[in-house]
Amino acid sequence: MIIVMWVCLGLVALTLYFANEMSAELRAADNRAGEVIARQAASGGVRYAAFILSQFGLNGTVPYRDDYQSEEVPVGDAAFWFIGRDPDQRATDLPVFGLIDEASKININTAPRSILEALPGITPELVDAIISWRSRNQTDTGDSSYGRLDPPRVNKAGPFETVDELRLVYGATLDILFGEDTNRNGVLDDNENDGEQSAPRDDLDGVLQPGILEYLTVYSREPNTRSGGGRRINIATVQTRQALQRILQDRFGGGRTAEILNRVGGGEFRSVAEFMVVSGMTPEEFDQIRGEITASNNSTVSGLINVNTASETVLACIPGIGPDNAAALVAYRLANPDVTRGSFAWLTQVIGREEIRRAGPYITDRSYQFSADVVAVARSGRGYCRTKTVFDMTRGTPRIVYHQDLTAFGWALGPRLRQSWREAKENRT
Repeated sequence: MIIVMWVCLGLVALTLYFANEMSAELRAADNRAGEVIARQAASGGVRYAAFILSQFGLNGTVPYRDDYQSEEVPVGDAAFWFIGRDPDQRATDLPVFGLIDEASKININTAPRSILEALPGITPELVDAIISWRSRNQTDTGDSSYGRLDPPRVNKAGPFETVDELRLVYGATLDILFGEDTNRNGVLDDNENDGEQSAPRDDLDGVLQPGILEYLTVYSREPNTRSGGGRRINIATVQTRQALQRILQDRFGGGRTAEILNRVGGGEFRSVAEFMVVSGMTPEEFDQIRGEITASNNSTVSGLINVNTASETVLACIPGIGPDNAAALVAYRLANPDVTRGSFAWLTQVIGREEIRRAGPYITDRSYQFSADVVAVARSGRGYCRTKTVFDMTRGTPRIVYHQDLTAFGWALGPRLRQSWREAKENRT
């Protein structure tokens, strides 16, 4: 009898053991299925972003958030969000949703020293290292700061391929690059406002202090072609703008054309913005020819900043605008959203002619590169995925030029959505 009881006890123990193993396997399979569902939903978000750009992002136009869905878009048993940024920087404890305009940022491959030095938190040593890294005529022979590193490195002496390449640059610390926003979602998360209790180290002031990666890009460039495909008219010199008179006459007639050309005279222009203020055209007139003119002979122009979508921090780095005028521009955009969606002719309502002339070589009102920061969550709550995809629209159709998996950065939808998602999960169970 005792032997039989021990055998029965052993069989019960084995049954419980295998039952527990099967339960663990079931949970693991459920988690794996949730991850697959979330990743497929994120892929759906990338395809949806391409569709949005093909419909609303043509000829340098910026798709605005009211043109498409960007929050909790359902895909089967999951949903996705586009983590975006608010160019007017209105305070919120929720993420901003939408596609991100890469031309709203500073291009580290083309930005001059004066713009880089105006970035918050950057050091003069890092500015020197960035310029040295991207300059083809400045190579590292092994005895400079890069050669003394362990392991020693060689200065690239070429353009940055991604902004994350900055982590290889001498002097680019994580504090400078990421600031308090370690998961790069633009929202103050709990661990980013708790002092030194958890990474990152922050100042407990209740305000997110992002690093310089928030304001940088390598993708911004625009083609020097009209919507129909022909080359734009270069208005930089008298010789290159001969064809301008015919377009002005077609739009405004002979009398008004003569007035504009008299104002322009034989001067040379460094930018389209400078031509705008000198010509004396009204915003409505300038809008009619904006897509026809350029101030460069190159097939593309890289690094121009879209003043219609750039944040106050980025605007403050632009010569001629600076910190004194950046806040005024953002305030005007907030008060006049319809006026500031097209060309930058509205600048004349906020800043003076000389400021516009100084800012002109660095600004634009067109955008051809956009990033989709897609976060997907399975309905079960057991699957999570985040990817970043950059699209280029210079050829008229969306073309993926960069894709990165950001899932390891952790939850990116903010504390409020995390709590509401947990409550919804508990209600379902």
